[in-house]
Amino acid sequence: MGNMATQTQFHVLAVDDSLIDRKLIERLLKTSSYQVTAVDSGSKALEFLGLNGENEDEERNSSVESVSAADEDHQVGVNLIITDYCMPGMTGYDLLRKIKQSSSFKDIPVVIMSSENIPSRINRCLEDGAEEFFLKPVKLSDVNKLRPHLMKGITTKNEMQSNTNKRKGSEEIQSPDRTRPRYNELEVV
Repeated sequence: MGNMATQTQFHVLAVDDSLIDRKLIERLLKTSSYQVTAVDSGSKALEFLGLNGENEDEERNSSVESVSAADEDHQVGVNLIITDYCMPGMTGYDLLRKIKQSSSFKDIPVVIMSSENIPSRINRCLEDGAEEFFLKPVKLSDVNKLRPHLMKGITTKNEMQSNTNKRKGSEEIQSPDRTRPRYNELEVV
């Protein structure tokens, strides 16, 4: 039952160094019934996910351990990451690459936002794994484009977890009396 509740409200990690843009995306996401965690840098996003760099581990070890322990439930529950492209320190593109290189988080959809419409930048982000590239200011119509990516992530996760059960179930359904109506399959969407 708990899984059903967490699947209905998706958790989005929003990353933007601009307070105004961060508040705007947070409000748009909450209006669309998403649970939102907002951070102001790529390094804080990695820290929240538990993916901070090896060189930084020694410096931040004590604070990271407390954040990681406190947010362990959140780490598992992040369904999508939306990040600004231009940020000091680590760009949104750098964050995208680190997430896609991670074995734990590579399947989480990442969306990049930018106020600059630079086709080569957009193409590079999309080629390297971004699901979407939104031009700022982000609008509600942009946020509405997120749900299919979230559903794809959930479907992939569920398929991996219950792949063997589905195979067994489909073998049972394909029994000799296939002429009988299959009302039990109507629940599967």
